[in-house]
Amino acid sequence: MTDRPTPARTAVVLGGSHSGMLAARALADVADRVVVVERDALPAAPGPRKGLPQARHAHMLWSGGVRAMEELLPGITGALHDAGANRLPVTTDVVALGTRGWFRRWAESHHVILASRDLLDATVRARVLADRRIEVVERAEAVGLTGTDAAVTGVRIRPCEGPERTLAAGLVVDASGRGSQAARWLTALGLPPAERREVDAGLAYASRLYLAPEQAREGFPVVNVQPDRRDGGPGRAGFLLPIEEGRWIVTLCGTRGGRPSPENDDFVRFARADLRHPVIGELLERAEPLSDVAFTRTTVNRRHFYERMPVWPRNFAVLGDALAAFNPVYGHGLAVAAQSALLLRDTVRRHGWAAPGLSRLIQKAVSRPVGAAWDLAIGQDVFYPGATEQGPTLRDRLVTAYVDRLMYTATGNGRIARRVTDVTSLERGAGVLLTPPMVLAAVMGPLKPQLDGPPLTDGERKAAGLT
Repeated sequence: MTDRPTPARTAVVLGGSHSGMLAARALADVADRVVVVERDALPAAPGPRKGLPQARHAHMLWSGGVRAMEELLPGITGALHDAGANRLPVTTDVVALGTRGWFRRWAESHHVILASRDLLDATVRARVLADRRIEVVERAEAVGLTGTDAAVTGVRIRPCEGPERTLAAGLVVDASGRGSQAARWLTALGLPPAERREVDAGLAYASRLYLAPEQAREGFPVVNVQPDRRDGGPGRAGFLLPIEEGRWIVTLCGTRGGRPSPENDDFVRFARADLRHPVIGELLERAEPLSDVAFTRTTVNRRHFYERMPVWPRNFAVLGDALAAFNPVYGHGLAVAAQSALLLRDTVRRHGWAAPGLSRLIQKAVSRPVGAAWDLAIGQDVFYPGATEQGPTLRDRLVTAYVDRLMYTATGNGRIARRVTDVTSLERGAGVLLTPPMVLAAVMGPLKPQLDGPPLTDGERKAAGLT
């Protein structure tokens, strides 16, 4: 069964999560009709759903992604704030222990938006679906593409109730996440397999929700303890993010041989005893747990290099985690999805809906933010035992040695810290770290002595019950 004829410029988006909703909003500006196909029933208010188990873990939206979202959904930052999300300046409200020491809290260079994933998705979804050009087919699974190796003409879907049917489309965008079947669907059309790379640090992570001490429910900073890869052992890290309603969401993680436990009773112990500094555990001892521990091992870095395919069908594009999934501890997935959606819209606008090679142009455009986040993620993960079959390359070693030196310099040089956050916020490319002044600064090292402990203010320590 095939749906009735539709306007020539119909787009179908597979996946109704963050990537899919932003892609739908992007396409609404260039298509006549946008249909989002989602396996779950989407909640009307912030709440969990089966197809998004990672929502139980910490998420942050870097300012590079915030700016892209604002272009797609003007006023979304204000809507998130009104819903309870926090905007924290970087590095002013970040207490972080890096590989080479504690970072100082410099004046604001960039920012992050912090909220539960449920709140973020619900706020974005409400804004997107207010557009009458966008419709949702819920509780339906995409099972394959229609068309040929030269051009995709639609997608076959299997609703929860009713027979399989086909949605005809002038453009199909796969934003279905880590479980994407795009690689299999493309080979079924007769295309060669795409190049793919995986870097698996063997990381598992455990998260728990807490009610912050009463005096620490507003204005408390991010607290982050990172591993020191140079010690040769497992990489253990912890993140405490202040989110809506005076809560903290805390994620603890570790690579092979150093993973946290899924047990509630071991959560604080791991934070106190197994991380490089006990500050997160000390803070949690004075907070009230609100949930059980959520645990997952789905953290492999996986990238499909579709932009390198020798041939690529018309009318098909892949975005978000379906294209490249990153180790979530680096917090770049949300921002990359937003930047990719904006590039999707701008590419169609620039070249025209029916332009020759449009889908290949889209795929090449979105590879830019994907590549930036990929390099940041694997630059660390590739060094853990078993992450890749071959181990780190010479390039990996040289780049990481230089970045380590920059991070060391950034602990005591505010100008260098700003340039580093230019890149980690996904607002500028890594090229800004390779200018002669940056190289000279890295050679010279930090201008101020290293801190001997977490740079919490006296007021923050008192509010959290540490004094």
